[in-house]
Amino acid sequence: MAKTVNYRSDAEIALVRESSLLVGRTLAEVAKHMRPGSVTGELDRLAETFIRDHGALPGFKGLYGCPSTLLISVNEEVVHGLPGTRELREGDVASVDCGVLMNGFYGDSAYTFAIGEVDEAVKRLLRITQECLRLGIAQAVDGRRTGDIGYAIQNHAERNGYGVVRELVGHGVGEKLHEAPEVPNYGRRGHGTQLRTGMVIAIEPMINMGTKEVSQLDDGWTVVSHDRKPSAHFEHTVAVRHGHAEVLSTFSHIEDVLKKKNDWYVELDEEVMN
Repeated sequence: MAKTVNYRSDAEIALVRESSLLVGRTLAEVAKHMRPGSVTGELDRLAETFIRDHGALPGFKGLYGCPSTLLISVNEEVVHGLPGTRELREGDVASVDCGVLMNGFYGDSAYTFAIGEVDEAVKRLLRITQECLRLGIAQAVDGRRTGDIGYAIQNHAERNGYGVVRELVGHGVGEKLHEAPEVPNYGRRGHGTQLRTGMVIAIEPMINMGTKEVSQLDDGWTVVSHDRKPSAHFEHTVAVRHGHAEVLSTFSHIEDVLKKKNDWYVELDEEVMN
């Protein structure tokens, strides 16, 4: 990852937003087809077609040798799961991570889906992880530091008994998918890279039901929790502003689909968020 931090103009941020919103629409299209029996490779092909039909390129495919448009990580898989012949089953959770390249700028977002009926303990993990995301985003304002984002995420996750993955972090987003600065999901307040207006970052808590420790499978991609307990992953692309963070991606299209399907989705506790 390049170490130079880029500060984006409003026009450039608008292009990142356009790409990020297409990611949200792509994930919503995938959500329409996610159910017990869905094959991850078929979901991947659907996403690629949708992105290309909207005049963009899959952001992941070919990058670092990635063979797919989506990264689909199921149950104990934390991130970077490769789509293939696997069928989703009742009670699974599946993180779907997607990137788009359009008009020279990337968008990046991820959402963890409940497949059919899932355990209450798993629902709680998904809810706390999305709360971690929102709390981290609230710190992405001019004058704060990346450690403030990490502290907010880590504190909320660990107070609820979960492990915060250390080896994988958020990142800057722009003309490259991964730019400076790194945005860890743990940290100390007042430490790390100082945030300034015009920075665009992906904040993406990866929270494990058990230990924070992870390992990589022999495929060279899939990262799993060391104790094989479920993991959750939510991600937004965010522009740092003075006094507030501007979320450039969206989950609203996904949630609209899940409501119509009567599927379970994360409903945030507004008292926690305030």
